[in-house]
Amino acid sequence: MIDKCLPKKEEFRRDILEAAREIFSLDGYGNFSMRKLARRIGYSPTTIYLYFKDKDEILFCLCEEFYDDLYQTILKIEAENFDLLTTLRKVLLAYVSFGLANPEQYRVAFFTNPSVYGSPAAYLENDTMSRRAYFHYRDLVAACCTAGILIGMDMDTLAQVLWAGVHGVVAAALHTRDFPLADPAVLVEVMVTGLLTGLEAGQTA
Repeated sequence: MIDKCLPKKEEFRRDILEAAREIFSLDGYGNFSMRKLARRIGYSPTTIYLYFKDKDEILFCLCEEFYDDLYQTILKIEAENFDLLTTLRKVLLAYVSFGLANPEQYRVAFFTNPSVYGSPAAYLENDTMSRRAYFHYRDLVAACCTAGILIGMDMDTLAQVLWAGVHGVVAAALHTRDFPLADPAVLVEVMVTGLLTGLEAGQTA
């Protein structure tokens, strides 16, 4: 039976997503259910199905929101018109700041369901905010190479080397509980400086 008094569509959709994000973050993908979500928001599962077909669609929407916010963060930095290397450095540092400021969203995007975007081929084929954010970031790395700032190599490899570094800092900060982890802000400053210095064009082994 459909609930008699439904809230406004967009407001209710937002309530569903916020409650779902919390459940995904705390309980994980395997322990998420539409019934659990329904109990959390005080409506029947039938009502939720009017907005989302299943938990995978909900998770996809949450991930897309995360990547859209991240993409906008990159665009704001670029709008400040720094030189290319400074822009890349600020983007990498901002990535960590963004992840630490939004831990629940970060956990959902990266540690919930590794197949939310399908196969690697599907990821590259489908127009998603995740792909847009990645391609835009990769283009920034490529511009640094074209300008002779960073070494020339496969752009995806180089972009992912840098991403893996900052992603690792966020993951360590969010999931380390029993180890005296250094200040993430210090870790990322030192790491980004080391990576960019080591990848400068003209470096020799």
